[in-house]
Amino acid sequence: MIAILDRACTLKQKTDVVRLLEEEGYRVTVAPLGEQTIVGILGAAAPGLEDRLARLPGVSRVDREVPPYALVSRIHHPEPTTIRVGEVTIGGEEVVVVAGPCSVESEDQILTIARAVARAGARLLRGGAFKPRTSPYGFQGLGEEGLLLLAAAREATGLPVVTEVVAPEDVDLVASHADMLQIGARNMQNFRLLAACGRCPMPVLLKRGPAATLDELLHAAEYVVSHGNPRVVLCERGIRTFETSTRYTLDVAAVPVLKARSHLPVLVDPSHAAGDRAWVEPLARAAVAAGADGLLVEVHHDPERARSDGRQSLTLDGFEGTMRAVRGVAAAVGRSG
Repeated sequence: MIAILDRACTLKQKTDVVRLLEEEGYRVTVAPLGEQTIVGILGAAAPGLEDRLARLPGVSRVDREVPPYALVSRIHHPEPTTIRVGEVTIGGEEVVVVAGPCSVESEDQILTIARAVARAGARLLRGGAFKPRTSPYGFQGLGEEGLLLLAAAREATGLPVVTEVVAPEDVDLVASHADMLQIGARNMQNFRLLAACGRCPMPVLLKRGPAATLDELLHAAEYVVSHGNPRVVLCERGIRTFETSTRYTLDVAAVPVLKARSHLPVLVDPSHAAGDRAWVEPLARAAVAAGADGLLVEVHHDPERARSDGRQSLTLDGFEGTMRAVRGVAAAVGRSG
């Protein structure tokens, strides 16, 4: 059950609603929903509670039957949400491209790539300082040193920084250097991490797990929003199927389906879906044609020597060409890029 509060609901009225529920023994979540606020009641509600809540000052209405992800669903929020990251808006007319290396390797590496992708039209810089790897012997990232290098690249280029956080205890550290927190595919159902990011006011980029359904992705987004942070961007990055020609199978249909079910913006990561730089541009074009609000692209100035994901990383020239192709598709579907 949820209670939707009036736009003009006062702090005292909101407090009275929460106090009533907590005195009755209910666990309660309070989360913003556009200009309104939703108060969620966890667990089964006793008979008569709906009517009691509806009579309280400040309550607009009470819904006993709610969608499983009420806060990110379009049912109570039919208009699409836009998310600001620095001076960049995700979810508007512009197709926003986030580009950079899989991993931050050195100062020279990240500055070279950041300057190149900025010249080519990228709007945000991606790069991993903490890297969860399949093999324990793979490059795990530079940690805090990598965060400092990303901050230096932001200073040099003006590009806001998107980087992954892998543990709840690291959220404050990563947030102190980044402009957007990324929850990677392997951590999509790390519920403690989702909750920790929900308690942080910084925008969150939430990637779909390789075996996750779209409903599971939306439930994960609900975890973040229900803990107080409505600034979530979804990311489709390919799922595991029987097909082995590409690293994963890009679920292009996820873009219109997610945008129909949820008001949150949707990005697509063609690099991880492809696993080979040869397929990144065609998948990027398809994503934009399907309605994606942006792309997350891996780029490296020397992919053959990259410490992670070099095979799927575009060269600097390749990224420029991909940007030209993406702008053409964006214009064809009424977007800018």
